[in-house]
Amino acid sequence: MSTIMITVKWGRERLQIPLPPLDAKLSVLRQILSDHTHLPPDAFKLIYAGAIMKDDNAPLSAYKIRPGGTLLLLDSTPRPRPPKTEALTVEVIHSELATVRSTLEPSVDAFLRTPTVDAEHTRLGELLLQALLRLDAITVDSSWVEARRERKGAVRAVQGVLDRLDKGWREAKAQQQTQAPQ
Repeated sequence: MSTIMITVKWGRERLQIPLPPLDAKLSVLRQILSDHTHLPPDAFKLIYAGAIMKDDNAPLSAYKIRPGGTLLLLDSTPRPRPPKTEALTVEVIHSELATVRSTLEPSVDAFLRTPTVDAEHTRLGELLLQALLRLDAITVDSSWVEARRERKGAVRAVQGVLDRLDKGWREAKAQQQTQAPQ
């Protein structure tokens, strides 16, 4: 039996995901999507054929998903309000950097050990760019010296991971081209 593939629209991205068996619960699909997006499983809504997929205990067959179907993934993570103090701003910056270091950086390291899939390079690059945009969106009062320094350091760290990803990918591509038969 062949694997059923579905498309998941997530913002501007289109992910091709193998659909778990139709007797699997929605929570299984939610976990697979969480692994791909690095969003917590309860931080997004899924919509198929105009209906919100709510019941994580329901089997996928209950949602009548068809081969080649398209799910819409909506990030429902509450957006934090801009912090009102420098200490809270620094905490938000540290939290964003900790998330990158604990989830994305290990994924980049694993990818760079065997960089073979264009889609994974693109996905990781997009997630790192999103982290950079979130850091950029943090409002820092001009008088908050520590917060400005911390944000600058966090941006450098995330940009460093992105640069390492891109450099490793370019080197792998160059190596593939030199090994290709002429």
